[in-house]
Amino acid sequence: MIKEFKDKAGLNGILCNEVGSGTEILKRFGEEHIKTGYPIIYTSADSVFQIAAHEDVIPVKQLYNICMIARKMLDQEKYNVGTVIARPFVGDKADNFKRTYNRKDFESESFGKTMLDEIKDSKREVIAIGKIEDLFSGRGITRAIHTQGNADGIEKTIEEIKKRNKGLIFTNLVDTDMLYGHRNDIDGYAKALEYFDSKLPEIMNAMCDTDCLIITADHGNDPSTPSTDHSREYIPILIYGKGIKKNTNVGTRSTYADISATILDFFGLEKLQYGESFRKEVEE
Repeated sequence: MIKEFKDKAGLNGILCNEVGSGTEILKRFGEEHIKTGYPIIYTSADSVFQIAAHEDVIPVKQLYNICMIARKMLDQEKYNVGTVIARPFVGDKADNFKRTYNRKDFESESFGKTMLDEIKDSKREVIAIGKIEDLFSGRGITRAIHTQGNADGIEKTIEEIKKRNKGLIFTNLVDTDMLYGHRNDIDGYAKALEYFDSKLPEIMNAMCDTDCLIITADHGNDPSTPSTDHSREYIPILIYGKGIKKNTNVGTRSTYADISATILDFFGLEKLQYGESFRKEVEE
Protein backbone atom coordinates (compact mmCIF):
# COMPACT_ATOMS: atom_id res chain seq x y z
CA MET A 1 0.00 0.00 0.00
CA ILE A 2 2.75 2.46 0.99
CA LYS A 3 4.78 1.71 -2.16
CA GLU A 4 1.76 2.31 -4.38
CA PHE A 5 0.93 5.49 -2.47
CA LYS A 6 4.49 6.86 -2.81
CA ASP A 7 4.51 6.13 -6.54
CA LYS A 8 1.13 7.75 -7.20
CA ALA A 9 1.82 10.80 -4.99
CA GLY A 10 5.35 11.27 -6.41
CA LEU A 11 6.99 11.02 -2.99
CA ASN A 12 10.65 10.14 -2.42
CA GLY A 13 9.92 8.90 1.08
CA ILE A 14 7.52 8.79 4.03
CA LEU A 15 7.99 8.63 7.80
CA CYS A 16 6.52 6.45 10.54
CA ASN A 17 4.07 3.93 8.94
CA GLU A 18 2.89 2.78 12.37
CA VAL A 19 -0.20 2.53 14.55
CA GLY A 20 -0.15 5.18 17.25
CA SER A 21 -1.34 8.38 18.90
CA GLY A 22 -1.03 11.38 16.59
CA THR A 23 0.35 13.67 19.28
CA GLU A 24 3.07 11.17 20.24
CA ILE A 25 3.91 10.50 16.61
CA LEU A 26 4.42 14.24 16.01
CA LYS A 27 6.86 14.32 18.91
CA ARG A 28 8.80 11.39 17.46
CA PHE A 29 8.78 12.28 13.75
CA GLY A 30 7.94 16.00 13.50
CA GLU A 31 11.50 17.31 13.51
CA GLU A 32 12.66 14.69 11.00
CA HIS A 33 9.70 15.64 8.78
CA ILE A 34 10.85 19.30 8.83
CA LYS A 35 14.39 18.23 7.81
CA THR A 36 13.38 15.75 5.08
CA GLY A 37 10.04 17.08 3.84
CA TYR A 38 8.63 13.53 3.97
CA PRO A 39 4.99 13.29 5.13
CA ILE A 40 4.21 11.34 8.30
CA ILE A 41 1.88 8.39 7.68
CA TYR A 42 0.14 6.58 10.51
CA THR A 43 -3.09 4.83 11.48
CA SER A 44 -5.13 4.03 14.59
CA ALA A 45 -7.76 1.58 15.79
CA ASP A 46 -10.14 2.94 13.14
CA SER A 47 -9.99 2.28 9.40
CA VAL A 48 -7.92 5.41 8.69
CA PHE A 49 -4.89 6.53 6.68
CA GLN A 50 -3.59 9.70 8.35
CA ILE A 51 -1.12 12.06 6.68
CA ALA A 52 0.55 14.65 8.91
CA ALA A 53 2.61 17.53 7.58
CA HIS A 54 3.90 20.86 8.87
CA GLU A 55 2.05 23.73 7.18
CA ASP A 56 5.36 25.44 6.29
CA VAL A 57 6.84 22.24 4.82
CA ILE A 58 3.90 20.85 2.86
CA PRO A 59 1.32 23.64 2.42
CA VAL A 60 -2.24 22.74 3.36
CA LYS A 61 -3.52 22.79 -0.23
CA GLN A 62 -0.72 20.44 -1.32
CA LEU A 63 -1.45 18.14 1.63
CA TYR A 64 -5.11 17.99 0.59
CA ASN A 65 -4.06 17.05 -2.94
CA ILE A 66 -1.88 14.23 -1.58
CA CYS A 67 -4.83 13.05 0.52
CA MET A 68 -7.10 12.99 -2.53
CA ILE A 69 -4.57 10.79 -4.33
CA ALA A 70 -4.57 8.45 -1.31
CA ARG A 71 -8.38 8.52 -1.14
CA LYS A 72 -8.78 7.43 -4.76
CA MET A 73 -6.20 4.67 -4.30
CA LEU A 74 -7.66 3.39 -1.02
CA ASP A 75 -11.15 3.03 -2.49
CA GLN A 76 -9.84 -0.07 -4.26
CA GLU A 77 -11.46 -3.24 -2.97
CA LYS A 78 -8.10 -4.69 -1.95
CA TYR A 79 -7.64 -1.79 0.52
CA ASN A 80 -11.15 -0.39 1.25
CA VAL A 81 -9.92 2.09 3.89
CA GLY A 82 -12.73 4.16 5.44
CA THR A 83 -11.08 7.56 5.94
CA VAL A 84 -8.03 9.51 4.79
CA ILE A 85 -7.24 12.35 7.21
CA ALA A 86 -5.08 15.39 6.51
CA ARG A 87 -3.31 16.36 9.77
CA PRO A 88 -1.60 19.75 9.33
CA PHE A 89 0.47 21.00 12.26
CA VAL A 90 2.65 23.95 13.28
CA GLY A 91 5.55 24.51 15.68
CA ASP A 92 9.33 24.26 15.47
CA LYS A 93 10.30 21.42 17.80
CA ALA A 94 8.95 18.26 19.41
CA ASP A 95 7.58 19.84 22.58
CA ASN A 96 5.50 22.53 20.84
CA PHE A 97 4.05 20.88 17.74
CA LYS A 98 0.32 21.59 17.54
CA ARG A 99 -2.28 20.27 15.11
CA THR A 100 -4.43 22.95 13.47
CA TYR A 101 -8.09 23.34 12.52
CA ASN A 102 -7.08 22.77 8.88
CA ARG A 103 -7.60 19.07 9.48
CA LYS A 104 -9.75 17.58 6.73
CA ASP A 105 -11.35 14.14 6.44
CA PHE A 106 -11.68 12.41 3.06
CA GLU A 107 -14.28 9.69 3.46
CA SER A 108 -14.93 6.68 1.28
CA GLU A 109 -18.00 7.16 -0.90
CA SER A 110 -18.74 3.44 -0.99
CA PHE A 111 -21.44 3.76 1.70
CA GLY A 112 -25.13 3.62 0.73
CA LYS A 113 -27.92 6.14 1.15
CA THR A 114 -27.93 7.99 4.47
CA MET A 115 -30.42 9.93 6.56
CA LEU A 116 -28.93 13.14 5.13
CA ASP A 117 -29.62 12.00 1.56
CA GLU A 118 -33.25 11.25 2.46
CA ILE A 119 -33.81 14.65 4.10
CA LYS A 120 -32.17 16.56 1.26
CA ASP A 121 -34.13 14.57 -1.35
CA SER A 122 -37.33 15.61 0.43
CA LYS A 123 -36.44 19.25 -0.44
CA ARG A 124 -35.58 20.16 3.14
CA GLU A 125 -32.43 21.91 4.30
CA VAL A 126 -29.52 19.97 5.80
CA ILE A 127 -27.15 22.39 7.56
CA ALA A 128 -23.79 20.76 8.36
CA ILE A 129 -21.80 22.53 11.09
CA GLY A 130 -18.21 21.57 11.92
CA LYS A 131 -16.63 18.61 10.13
CA ILE A 132 -19.97 16.99 9.17
CA GLU A 133 -19.41 17.85 5.50
CA ASP A 134 -16.12 15.94 5.51
CA LEU A 135 -17.56 12.94 7.34
CA PHE A 136 -20.26 12.50 4.72
CA SER A 137 -18.14 13.46 1.68
CA GLY A 138 -20.41 16.44 1.12
CA ARG A 139 -23.36 14.18 0.33
CA GLY A 140 -26.89 14.95 1.53
CA ILE A 141 -25.91 18.48 2.60
CA THR A 142 -27.46 21.71 1.37
CA ARG A 143 -25.14 24.09 3.25
CA ALA A 144 -21.86 23.51 5.09
CA ILE A 145 -20.49 25.77 7.83
CA HIS A 146 -16.93 25.07 8.99
CA THR A 147 -15.90 26.08 12.49
CA GLN A 148 -12.90 26.98 14.63
CA GLY A 149 -13.56 24.81 17.67
CA ASN A 150 -16.42 24.07 20.07
CA ALA A 151 -17.36 27.63 21.04
CA ASP A 152 -17.60 28.68 17.40
CA GLY A 153 -19.66 25.59 16.58
CA ILE A 154 -22.11 26.29 19.41
CA GLU A 155 -22.56 29.93 18.36
CA LYS A 156 -23.15 28.99 14.72
CA THR A 157 -25.67 26.34 15.80
CA ILE A 158 -27.64 28.91 17.82
CA GLU A 159 -27.59 31.28 14.83
CA GLU A 160 -29.00 28.57 12.56
CA ILE A 161 -31.71 27.55 15.06
CA LYS A 162 -32.92 31.16 15.13
CA LYS A 163 -33.30 31.16 11.32
CA ARG A 164 -36.20 28.68 11.66
CA ASN A 165 -35.29 26.46 8.73
CA LYS A 166 -37.56 23.46 8.18
CA GLY A 167 -34.87 20.82 7.99
CA LEU A 168 -31.94 19.40 9.99
CA ILE A 169 -29.06 21.17 11.73
CA PHE A 170 -26.24 18.65 12.30
CA THR A 171 -23.33 19.90 14.44
CA ASN A 172 -20.05 18.26 15.42
CA LEU A 173 -18.07 19.79 18.32
CA VAL A 174 -14.61 18.59 17.40
CA ASP A 175 -12.54 19.87 20.36
CA THR A 176 -14.07 17.41 22.82
CA ASP A 177 -12.53 14.57 20.84
CA MET A 178 -9.49 16.11 19.14
CA LEU A 179 -8.07 18.34 21.86
CA TYR A 180 -9.14 16.56 25.05
CA GLY A 181 -10.22 12.94 24.53
CA HIS A 182 -7.30 11.93 22.33
CA ARG A 183 -4.84 13.79 24.56
CA ASN A 184 -6.17 12.38 27.84
CA ASP A 185 -6.77 15.93 29.02
CA ILE A 186 -9.29 15.35 31.81
CA ASP A 187 -9.44 18.99 32.91
CA GLY A 188 -9.87 20.23 29.34
CA TYR A 189 -12.57 17.63 28.71
CA ALA A 190 -14.45 18.63 31.86
CA LYS A 191 -14.26 22.33 30.99
CA ALA A 192 -15.56 21.61 27.47
CA LEU A 193 -18.57 19.80 28.94
CA GLU A 194 -19.15 22.58 31.46
CA TYR A 195 -18.99 25.20 28.72
CA PHE A 196 -21.53 23.32 26.61
CA ASP A 197 -23.77 22.98 29.67
CA SER A 198 -23.53 26.74 30.23
CA LYS A 199 -24.69 27.36 26.64
CA LEU A 200 -27.47 24.78 26.70
CA PRO A 201 -30.14 27.19 28.08
CA GLU A 202 -29.37 29.55 25.19
CA ILE A 203 -29.75 26.70 22.70
CA MET A 204 -33.05 25.63 24.28
CA ASN A 205 -34.40 29.20 24.40
CA ALA A 206 -33.64 29.63 20.69
CA MET A 207 -35.79 26.63 19.77
CA CYS A 208 -39.40 26.96 18.64
CA ASP A 209 -42.25 24.73 19.84
CA THR A 210 -41.86 22.18 17.05
CA ASP A 211 -38.07 21.83 17.29
CA CYS A 212 -36.39 18.72 18.70
CA LEU A 213 -32.84 18.67 20.08
CA ILE A 214 -30.81 15.44 20.24
CA ILE A 215 -27.44 15.47 21.99
CA THR A 216 -25.40 12.39 21.16
CA ALA A 217 -22.00 11.23 19.88
CA ASP A 218 -20.39 8.95 17.31
CA HIS A 219 -18.24 7.18 19.91
CA GLY A 220 -16.84 7.54 23.39
CA ASN A 221 -13.40 8.93 24.13
CA ASP A 222 -12.75 8.67 27.86
CA PRO A 223 -9.77 10.91 28.73
CA SER A 224 -9.12 9.01 31.96
CA THR A 225 -8.18 5.69 30.30
CA PRO A 226 -4.59 4.77 29.34
CA SER A 227 -5.68 4.66 25.69
CA THR A 228 -5.60 7.79 23.54
CA ASP A 229 -7.95 6.14 21.06
CA HIS A 230 -11.73 5.85 21.01
CA SER A 231 -12.11 3.99 24.28
CA ARG A 232 -15.88 3.47 24.55
CA GLU A 233 -18.65 2.50 22.16
CA TYR A 234 -21.72 3.36 24.25
CA ILE A 235 -22.96 6.92 23.74
CA PRO A 236 -25.51 9.25 25.36
CA ILE A 237 -28.87 10.03 23.76
CA LEU A 238 -30.42 13.14 25.34
CA ILE A 239 -33.64 14.46 23.75
CA TYR A 240 -35.39 17.74 24.40
CA GLY A 241 -38.31 19.65 22.90
CA LYS A 242 -41.70 21.13 23.76
CA GLY A 243 -43.30 18.04 22.23
CA ILE A 244 -40.99 15.55 23.99
CA LYS A 245 -42.11 13.72 27.13
CA LYS A 246 -40.07 14.26 30.28
CA ASN A 247 -38.21 11.50 32.14
CA THR A 248 -38.45 8.91 29.36
CA ASN A 249 -35.73 6.28 29.16
CA VAL A 250 -35.23 4.99 25.62
CA GLY A 251 -33.08 2.18 26.99
CA THR A 252 -29.97 0.64 25.51
CA ARG A 253 -30.41 0.66 21.75
CA SER A 254 -29.16 -2.09 19.47
CA THR A 255 -27.60 0.32 16.95
CA TYR A 256 -26.62 3.97 16.46
CA ALA A 257 -28.92 3.86 13.43
CA ASP A 258 -31.94 4.10 15.77
CA ILE A 259 -31.15 7.82 16.06
CA SER A 260 -31.28 8.43 12.30
CA ALA A 261 -34.40 6.25 12.03
CA THR A 262 -36.05 8.43 14.69
CA ILE A 263 -35.07 11.67 12.93
CA LEU A 264 -36.49 10.39 9.63
CA ASP A 265 -39.67 9.41 11.50
CA PHE A 266 -40.02 12.96 12.88
CA PHE A 267 -39.80 14.24 9.30
CA GLY A 268 -42.38 11.71 8.15
CA LEU A 269 -39.86 10.01 5.86
CA GLU A 270 -39.35 6.33 5.17
CA LYS A 271 -36.69 4.67 7.30
CA LEU A 272 -33.58 3.20 5.72
CA GLN A 273 -32.31 -0.37 5.94
CA TYR A 274 -31.05 -0.04 9.52
CA GLY A 275 -32.42 1.21 12.81
CA GLU A 276 -35.73 1.37 14.67
CA SER A 277 -37.40 4.67 15.52
CA PHE A 278 -38.10 5.54 19.17
CA ARG A 279 -40.33 8.52 18.24
CA LYS A 280 -43.45 6.96 19.77
CA GLU A 281 -41.58 6.38 23.03
CA VAL A 282 -40.60 10.04 23.47
CA GLU A 283 -43.29 12.10 21.74
CA GLU A 284 -46.13 13.65 23.75
